[in-house]
Amino acid sequence: MTGPDVIRTADSPRSRALGRFASPVLLVAAMWLIQAADAVLPGSFTGFGLRSWDLTGLGGIVVGPLLHADWAHLIGNTVPLLVLGCLVAVEGARRFWAVTAFAAVIGGLGTWILNAPGALTVGASGLVFGYFGYTIMRVFAPGRVSHRVLYAVIAIIVIGLYGGSMLAGVVGVREGISWQAHLFGAVGGGLAALIGRRPVPRARAGGVRGG
Repeated sequence: MTGPDVIRTADSPRSRALGRFASPVLLVAAMWLIQAADAVLPGSFTGFGLRSWDLTGLGGIVVGPLLHADWAHLIGNTVPLLVLGCLVAVEGARRFWAVTAFAAVIGGLGTWILNAPGALTVGASGLVFGYFGYTIMRVFAPGRVSHRVLYAVIAIIVIGLYGGSMLAGVVGVREGISWQAHLFGAVGGGLAALIGRRPVPRARAGGVRGG
């Protein structure tokens, strides 16, 4: 005696794409909710940011990217974070959160060490630079030639759109902007593109046969 038939429907390409892009959208939504709470609640959340050379401020590595000095700061980060974050999320939610972690941790540690003692850093720009670094370095990561060519095209477009502002975010930034977070966030994203990827195995002579 057999059990009841189970009918499974495969997700459509559109639903799978929307599922992948949910991660950067949720991250940005969390930032906006936190900023709204900061605006209506007494006190300020920015004190929980990354405070350089202060061991008690290391928690800002995790919390700092979610906090912003004001609405203008958040709005300035929102569009590039969504655009570049979605490019990373094309490879899946796990990859997106791994790149986010690399950018946050390496960007945070670099900022904590190189910034002036006691300096407070908040904002998602380190993540933005991390996604930028990942998109560029993804071209050089192991993978199929077709994928690397596609990423090269994407990298060229991204450099054309954001290359100038990214360079300006590291070189010659005005006072009050952390070039350390930008630089090391990009380093973290670049490392995430290169670490943990296996070279594509070459097919044996005679081709690959299925059983």
